[in-house]
Amino acid sequence: MPESQEKEQPRRRQARGERRIAQLLEAAATVFTTTGYTAASTNAIAREAGVSPGTLYQFFPNKEAIAIELGDRLMHEMRETYGEALAPVDPATPVEEAVSAAVDRFIAFNCDHPVFFALMHGPDIPGRITEEHDALHATLLSRIEELLASFLPDAPPADLTRTAHMCLGLYKAGLELVLGHEGAERAAYVRELKNVLIRYLQPLADERPARTPAATSTP
Repeated sequence: MPESQEKEQPRRRQARGERRIAQLLEAAATVFTTTGYTAASTNAIAREAGVSPGTLYQFFPNKEAIAIELGDRLMHEMRETYGEALAPVDPATPVEEAVSAAVDRFIAFNCDHPVFFALMHGPDIPGRITEEHDALHATLLSRIEELLASFLPDAPPADLTRTAHMCLGLYKAGLELVLGHEGAERAAYVRELKNVLIRYLQPLADERPARTPAATSTP
């Protein structure tokens, strides 16, 4: 057999394997979203993927390994999403515009990947996913603080941290409502979520510049 053909065969096998893995992960995402991680089984995932359990076990030893691989890929994509959504903005940008753009990016990600919410917030999630989520959460808070600093340049670090925690908590609460609805009702909840965040942040952005001169002019 020519050397070129010998090299081509492993590449084809690798490509088939990658397609099969993608197929299994897509099926797992459906099952985890529908039943939750705890109730999911490898048999259900194989059935959803249209393959035999034996085929599944060629690639993953158990559902925990599937969840970890799926979680790793989602974490990577999520990091790209919040990197774009929470990039520093011009301080002249209206709060409403910045909040709306960030929420739209995050909501789009979560609606495209509802399994992310299921894996991040369900019980009995594999430890590695929990650790990755904790790291993601910490980095996300840091990025939110950086974004808030654009609007609140004089805010003490402790205030920025507290405000970032509130923003993330409000978003997570609203996200559960958003994912629980579809169509026009989902869009309405997205608008409500934006309104909550804007009405929380706008007074802080409006009042902060006014406080600093008053404080410095006091004898």
